[in-house]
Amino acid sequence: GSLSAHNGESSEPAHSNGVISSNNNNGLSSSSSSSSSAPAEQPGVKKKKRLSQSDEDVIRLIGQHLHGLGLNQTVELLMQESGCRLEHPSATKFRNHVMEGEWDKAENDLNELKSLVHSPHAVLACRPSSGGSGSEHSPVSCPTADVIRRMKFLLLQQKYLEYLEDGKVLEALQVLRCELTPLKYNTERIHVLSGYLMCSHADDLRAKAEWEGKGTASRSKLLDKLQTYLPPSVMLPPRRLQTLLRQAVELQRDRCLYHNTKLDNNVDSVSLLIDHVCSRKQFPCFTQQVLTEHCNEVWFCKFSNDGTKLATGSKDTTVIIWQVDPDTHQLKLLKTLEGHAYGVSYLAWSPDDNYLIACGPDDCSELWLWNVQTGELRTKMSQSHEDSLTSVAWNPDGKRFVTGGQRGQFYQCDLDGNLLDSWEGVRVQCLWCLSDGKTVLASDTHQRIRGYNFEDLTDRNIVQEDHPIMSFTISRNGRLALLNVATQGVHLWDLQDRVLVRKYQGVTQGFYTIHSCFGGHNEDFIASGSEDHKVYVWHKKSELPIAELTGHTRTVNCVSWNPQIPSLMASASDDGTVRIWGPAPYVDNQEFEGMQ
Repeated sequence: GSLSAHNGESSEPAHSNGVISSNNNNGLSSSSSSSSSAPAEQPGVKKKKRLSQSDEDVIRLIGQHLHGLGLNQTVELLMQESGCRLEHPSATKFRNHVMEGEWDKAENDLNELKSLVHSPHAVLACRPSSGGSGSEHSPVSCPTADVIRRMKFLLLQQKYLEYLEDGKVLEALQVLRCELTPLKYNTERIHVLSGYLMCSHADDLRAKAEWEGKGTASRSKLLDKLQTYLPPSVMLPPRRLQTLLRQAVELQRDRCLYHNTKLDNNVDSVSLLIDHVCSRKQFPCFTQQVLTEHCNEVWFCKFSNDGTKLATGSKDTTVIIWQVDPDTHQLKLLKTLEGHAYGVSYLAWSPDDNYLIACGPDDCSELWLWNVQTGELRTKMSQSHEDSLTSVAWNPDGKRFVTGGQRGQFYQCDLDGNLLDSWEGVRVQCLWCLSDGKTVLASDTHQRIRGYNFEDLTDRNIVQEDHPIMSFTISRNGRLALLNVATQGVHLWDLQDRVLVRKYQGVTQGFYTIHSCFGGHNEDFIASGSEDHKVYVWHKKSELPIAELTGHTRTVNCVSWNPQIPSLMASASDDGTVRIWGPAPYVDNQEFEGMQ
């Protein structure tokens, strides 16, 4: 499996990119050919055009790919006809010795490779990461002697492990003491390696070292690591063509406005013959259902965490639980929860979806905690008739929740409504519990979001806006906050860096409370209601909407994207309806292929 079309022992200097170009008109590479010694052009034979740098690179990439497929004769012919060289002969020799486990010869090869490391195009990976196997590195520039030392360490590490696996403990000990230790490189790793001497059998060694064992797999992995120390002109990075193709596919998907399917980075899952494009018809832009069971304005809607149910709250004093059909994605009425005298303006599912908390508008001092399975009211909580409990958020443990309102109430309670903690003087507009189980985010009447820690009673400023924050929601990973800001619209904040990332255009937002959401696969999209009766959808990275959904006849108060079905979305409106949005109803096979 030699990768060189030349004699493996050749010592001729390499072209600057590891390629030898030939001017002789039969196209065969010749290490001594030059324009002065090329044979005279024969009549009727067209002179061979010199290849450009990019052409030579492409030929080498194709050659490497074909070699990986085992088409070695084809590779040899390609290299001869093009006058290119797949890799430097010294690298070929080194590769063969590593794959055959001839460690002494491979170590000697490093002396030949030493002079090739000086290439200005080399990206040398030299800094070992903290901890780990000592074989992961980040690219930095370092002296040639260090590069060779580090490569030698990797070789000797493999040699040591193979001796141990074969039961040659004395030989392994000799490598550890007399070859690895004198290198004075990564002492921490040497201590770890010495511990493997205590392994009772080969399986124990492979498990503790997280190593595949002696053979092609581990040696190929070793070569991949060794290659990072050599310039690509000497030895191509492993599977370079596949890497470039995968990057191209990923870039096309990143630029695809409607890409809403699971990201598969395997090049085999797509066609390389056409550009990747997703059809808008597969995106939730089309009305699937209009739910008309509420008899007044619908103020809120929220899918359950498992995506099987939708809860909607209305001014008509009811909460309706809808069941999502797993196959057709159609919704049907499951339960109606009644008795919310002031109407229902906010809903929160417990982490396990067993409970649902309902809150009312500003003048409502009560909240209702429902058992969704039985339809029974577990808790009706009210601390004082003067309270205003308009927002709620579950602690990730599912055993506690926080609630509050604009009259200065901010409570932490258990499932029976017992008060566990309270925070004085915080006028709460909207709440969210972070995944750490300690921090509660609250937007207040000072146009900010602050973080409150109920354990050590500390608070800190996180987001400061110039206008009232009417509502906000947090991404699944806890990194991003999506705010609906009065008179401004929808803003995206990075909570870690505490910076405003993007302002989304198009939506009409006055002083109504409108709730937006993240959604789609990987939460790549954002959707919001609007006072102009539309639902707006944006790609997270783009300020301009990719869809404006029409159908409602009054303000759209809330949008919820199904967390498990990326093509399903719900919107609630003052027109008394809930609209369910999904893909176009009829899609032919060709469009399905376009989504692949």
